[in-house]
Amino acid sequence: MKDLTTGHEGKLILNFATPMLLGNIFQQLYNVVDSIIVGNFIGKEALAAVGASFPVIFTLISFIIGIASGGTIIIAQYFGAKDYEKVKKTIGTMYIFIFFASIILTIIGITLSDFIFHLIQLPEEVIPQAKIYLNTFLLGLVIFFGFNVTSAILRGLGDSKTPLYFLIIASLFNVILDLLFVVVFNWGVRGVALATVISHGGAFVTAILYLNKTHKIININLSSLRFDRSIFYQSIRIGVPTGLQHTFVSLGTMALFRIVNGFGTNVIAAYSVAGRIENLVILPAMNFGQALSTFVGQNIGAKKIERVRSGLLATFLMSSVVSVVISLILILFRSDLVGLFTKDTHVVSFGAQYLLIVAPFYIIFSSMFCLNGVMRGAGDTIIPMFITLFSLWIIRIPFAWMLSQKMGETGIWWAVPLSWFTGLVFAFIYYMSGRWKLKSVVK
Repeated sequence: MKDLTTGHEGKLILNFATPMLLGNIFQQLYNVVDSIIVGNFIGKEALAAVGASFPVIFTLISFIIGIASGGTIIIAQYFGAKDYEKVKKTIGTMYIFIFFASIILTIIGITLSDFIFHLIQLPEEVIPQAKIYLNTFLLGLVIFFGFNVTSAILRGLGDSKTPLYFLIIASLFNVILDLLFVVVFNWGVRGVALATVISHGGAFVTAILYLNKTHKIININLSSLRFDRSIFYQSIRIGVPTGLQHTFVSLGTMALFRIVNGFGTNVIAAYSVAGRIENLVILPAMNFGQALSTFVGQNIGAKKIERVRSGLLATFLMSSVVSVVISLILILFRSDLVGLFTKDTHVVSFGAQYLLIVAPFYIIFSSMFCLNGVMRGAGDTIIPMFITLFSLWIIRIPFAWMLSQKMGETGIWWAVPLSWFTGLVFAFIYYMSGRWKLKSVVK
């Protein structure tokens, strides 16, 4: 556990963000390895199938993740206020909610998988493998939720190092199982999904055993977990806007995939590969934003509002430097990076084209995430939700469709930075208004 209410703001945020970043890099790396193995050992149809499954998975789980994020903010604020009894109640409430939610989502996802893939007009040759991957992954959804909620709870308590260790364990096992199930056993995309489920399960069980022995606040067993209705309502108040934001973002991603799907398997595979690379390179921006949220939550809970601005400026500077470096690397080595996933020249060409257009604008994305991180840490999640949804549904999706009619697939790529710029402008205007300071849970 880490108290972020005293000490140099920039150093605290950097030290807190770095383990989170390393952990998420490992998490994304095994997603990247999944795609590399799929693209090189199964084929581009399978690569497209796995890529098309991810927005569907995220759509199913995003609302629940949003509710859980509300619990994380509450944990951070109560921890900053030194109210440890409320921290324990919040942890128990989160686990109970997540367990039942995962069961319901698994049933819904498996039942509707065929309908969803036809709805987004996924090519017929890709749908069978997409269904196999999606349904196999969903069978392990309760494990996926359990592991990620445990990590989120620890981050709310200021501990970003322990989740890193367990993510490393999961990542290494996932790579080993990928090679075993796909290359040796020839299980195809089912093997890729099974590798993810089993590696998460092993890390989750290990994390529970470790935490029960080492953390005073966290004691995870069935007899000690209690559901607190008032805390759940607070989580709903804070988490629903984020959950709705995640849901509509994932629905928007599916809508974008429907536009992409009209350009055929090569573009679908290229978009999937570019998405894998992008999910990896935007992690610094996202983790700096998440670290800033915890920093803001603890300092608002401790009534040290003056530290928030200093923390934002330090985070903005660090995140911007990293974003510029990443953009240069992607522009210079775009074809080589896409070529790791597939040797198909058409797929490589389309994927490199995406990176060339989008990569120069990552600094805009990182700046937007910093501002939204302040708002979420303060407990003000509604405005970031509206900003994100406006940028996606009013800017990115309509412009992706309109520009693609005139420019082909490059029109879809250009809609991405346009939506980021819109989101940054609105986030900055709201931050300057100062209204986010009034949304704290701890009064």
